[in-house]
Amino acid sequence: MEHLVDHMRTTYHSVHEPTCGVCKKHCRSFESLREHLIGPLPKQECKNLFNIRGCKFCLAILNSPYALKIHQDRCQLSGVNYGILARPANLGLRDSLTIENGFSRGPPVVALACKMVGGGSDGSLDLCARVCIIDDNENMIFHTYVKPPIPVTNYRYETTGIRPEYLRDAMPLRQVQRRIQEFLCNGEPMWKIRSPKGGKARILIGHGLDHDLDRLQVEYPEIMIRDTAKYPPLVKTSKLSNSLKYLTQAYLGYDIQTGILDPYEDCVATMRLYLRMRNQVHKREDYPLASDPQNRNNFASWRQSELERMSPEEMLAISKSDYYCWCLDSA
Repeated sequence: MEHLVDHMRTTYHSVHEPTCGVCKKHCRSFESLREHLIGPLPKQECKNLFNIRGCKFCLAILNSPYALKIHQDRCQLSGVNYGILARPANLGLRDSLTIENGFSRGPPVVALACKMVGGGSDGSLDLCARVCIIDDNENMIFHTYVKPPIPVTNYRYETTGIRPEYLRDAMPLRQVQRRIQEFLCNGEPMWKIRSPKGGKARILIGHGLDHDLDRLQVEYPEIMIRDTAKYPPLVKTSKLSNSLKYLTQAYLGYDIQTGILDPYEDCVATMRLYLRMRNQVHKREDYPLASDPQNRNNFASWRQSELERMSPEEMLAISKSDYYCWCLDSA
C-alpha cells in the first residue's frame, strides 16, 4: 500500500485524465491510452472490446457496433472547404478585429496561425509573412500578409505559396502586432488579466504559439493560451509535441498540410481540437488543480498512515490534476 501512496503522490491522477472505457485505467495522455488499447503491447481484453466498439478518433467505447457507427460518423470531421483560400494571391487583408464596447460581445475564443518566410544570410531565420485569426465558428476575422522588418532571403514558395509581390505593400509587422495585441486584450490592461473567466480578454488557441507570438512580437499571459503542441493529453508518451498534421489526422479524421500551407486550415484544426478537448465531460470539482491551496496537503507525508488505509478509489478522489484541463473553460 505504501508503494501505491507514493505512486499517487507523484502521478497526479485525476478525473481529467484520459481513461480506458473498459478497465478504467488512467493514462497521462491520449497517446498513452491509444497504446493501451491498440499499441504494440495492448491489454488484450481492452483491445478485443475496442476493436468491436471503440472509436479510433476519440478512443471512447460505445455500447454497440451500431452506436459506434453513428458516433464515428459524427466524430470524424471533414477538411476545410477552401474556395478562395486555395488562391493565396487573391486573399488580401481581412480585418474584423474589434474591441468590445460594452454592448456587443466579441468572440471569447479565437485561434491564430502564422506562415513564415526566411531571413538572414542563409534564409533560416523565421519571419512572419502571413497571419490568420478565426473565431470558434471558423469564421475568418483577420487575415493579412505581413511585411517583415528585415529583407526576405527565402520565400519558401513550395510550402508558403508567398511571392515577393504579396509582401511589397503588406501591413508592417509593428501594425499587425498592435492590432492583434489590442484585439486579444480586448480593452483589458495586460496586468489585470489573471483568469480566463470574468474578464474581457480572449482565450487564444494555436499550435506552437510560443514561436508564432515571438515572431509577431506579441506578449500574452500564459493563462489565456491554449496550445495544442503543449497540452498534456495531446503530447506523445515521451512528452514531446505531436505535429498538428498528426493530431488532425488522428483525432479529427482528416488530412491537412498536403500542399501549400494555409494558416486558415491550421486555425480550423487547432480550434476543432480545442473544442473537442473542452467539450469532454468530467466530474466538476470546486478545486480541481493540485496547485490549489485547498489541495496542498492531500498527500502530505504526515498523512502517510491515513493514506495507507485508504482504498484506491478514495485516493483517486483526493488526487488532483497537475495541469489545467480545457474542460474547465466551459465550467
